[in-house]
Amino acid sequence: MIPVLLVTGFLGSGKTTLIRRILANPAFARSAVIVNEWGEIGLDHDLIASADESLLELSTGCLCCRVSGDLGRTFASLAGKGAGRYERVLIETSGLADPAPILHGLLMDRTIRSGHALSGTLTLVDARSGEACLARHPEARRQVAFADRFLITKTDLAPDTLALDGALAGLNPDAERLAAVRGEIAPEMLFAPSPLGAARAIPPAAPAHSDGITSSVLIRERPVPALALILLLQALAEYCGRRLLRVKGLVDVVEMPGRPALIHGVQHVFEPPEWLPAWPGEDRRTRLVFIGEGIPRHFPARLLAAIEAEVLEEAARDARRLSDKKEQ
Repeated sequence: MIPVLLVTGFLGSGKTTLIRRILANPAFARSAVIVNEWGEIGLDHDLIASADESLLELSTGCLCCRVSGDLGRTFASLAGKGAGRYERVLIETSGLADPAPILHGLLMDRTIRSGHALSGTLTLVDARSGEACLARHPEARRQVAFADRFLITKTDLAPDTLALDGALAGLNPDAERLAAVRGEIAPEMLFAPSPLGAARAIPPAAPAHSDGITSSVLIRERPVPALALILLLQALAEYCGRRLLRVKGLVDVVEMPGRPALIHGVQHVFEPPEWLPAWPGEDRRTRLVFIGEGIPRHFPARLLAAIEAEVLEEAARDARRLSDKKEQ
């Protein structure tokens, strides 16, 4: 039987980074990845940046709300491509997914069970924002409650996890606890037999979601000036703060042609852009996904347009001043 690892965790906890690390390990290269994303467009399949045909983008939207059909069809597609081409399956859920319906489908769907077996549920928890997420969002609590293992991420940025450990223990005292920085962990630890096993009762309950969470996407055909990108991220952190649950995407920057900037942000904290050596797919446009609470749909795009106009106008003024000095 081919093992299946369900990877859950709230928005920005580091799921995509972890899976990229796993696939970079030669011993785990023969892995099929099923990606589910919340929003209008899929980005994680590009961010994972694997050329393996077994990498599948399941859907945009919410897998836990439509698990009865999508999950079974995806595993049937995997089987049709030949199970011998992969040795394990990783399912990366949306950060807003309730794992209960997904686990129920993995354990009960005959198409899946015929050749695959659930090895466990890994829930990633951000050391910086995890405690607040657990307090505010039912999805985060459900993800923790159904975990066989916790992977505490970003402990380099928030080494004191005593309060978070207490919150996790209150929801799920039996789960094993691991830690990682930027996805650095031995993959075999994640696929080891779970201390809780896959026999945990999974009720087919309706998924529980927070109210008022929306997703929007910013797509740009032309490159973005580096200064405009920096000012955009600063403005988003200042004006949206904790309401901005997640920002991720690829940005085509004027000063770095052919090398997109990989952007990750959680609430008011943005990681330094990672400059990829090349675009991971055919689509070379800027694509930024925003997931937040009470943030107007077109606000990020309009904010970027205003910032870019100011940056270009200031650059034009500088050019005129330089030209005037040369003429004097």
